[in-house]
Amino acid sequence: GMERRRAPAANRRYGQRRFWDELYRREGAEPREWLGGLSRFLPELKAELRPGDRILVLGCGNSALSHDLHELGYTDVTSIDFSPACIAAMRARYAHCPGLHWAVMDIRALAFPAAAFDVVLEKGTLDVLMVKETDPWNISPQAIASMHRVLAEVSRVLRPGGCFISITFAQPHFRKPHYAQEAFGWSLRHIACGKGDTGTFHYYLYIMRKGQPLDPSDLALGRWLHQPPPPPAPPPLLPDDNDEDYLLAIQL
Repeated sequence: GMERRRAPAANRRYGQRRFWDELYRREGAEPREWLGGLSRFLPELKAELRPGDRILVLGCGNSALSHDLHELGYTDVTSIDFSPACIAAMRARYAHCPGLHWAVMDIRALAFPAAAFDVVLEKGTLDVLMVKETDPWNISPQAIASMHRVLAEVSRVLRPGGCFISITFAQPHFRKPHYAQEAFGWSLRHIACGKGDTGTFHYYLYIMRKGQPLDPSDLALGRWLHQPPPPPAPPPLLPDDNDEDYLLAIQL
């Protein structure tokens, strides 16, 4: 029918800290890659990175990304996650790498001073803010606000000339409006990666450069995000008794 389909319950659990903590306690720091390993997008990434860069990895999970960067010679890498179990496991696993720093932190409230990093990197972390969204044409005000808070924090901790790199399955039409906000003070471009046999791209790299202007076409996309909302959808037929706001659960 016309009613908005709700995201599967399993999807919504991704926003819950309890879910992640249990996962990391079970798996420890055994690497798990949500969007494939570093080798898949290394050429595009290397073009943006310099050896001495201070790099912040948002929502590191138990991905090997931070360690892989370290092994490639990027030796100043700070990784944060909101799961204490995750950070404890990663800190223990990579104790032999003094250049890797680990901290429990909410990506919506970064405990770093302004301009502290040359590069902020995220792979699939911002997608967690969208797991409850069932209609990419009508994003909920809560998801828009959460995304805006995170991006404002990313912009704040980036030095002028620094870059934010976001690796995601989200297509440009749906993700660019969130990134293309003048308030963040960065330019925006994207690269499609991982062309499959079917000719479809597996994922995208979005590259935002602090202190450079947005293209007019991207500015227009950004304004689309804040259009007045469409008329409300009819209420769902069954009440949902298990719909706590998981975004609010993503806190320390």
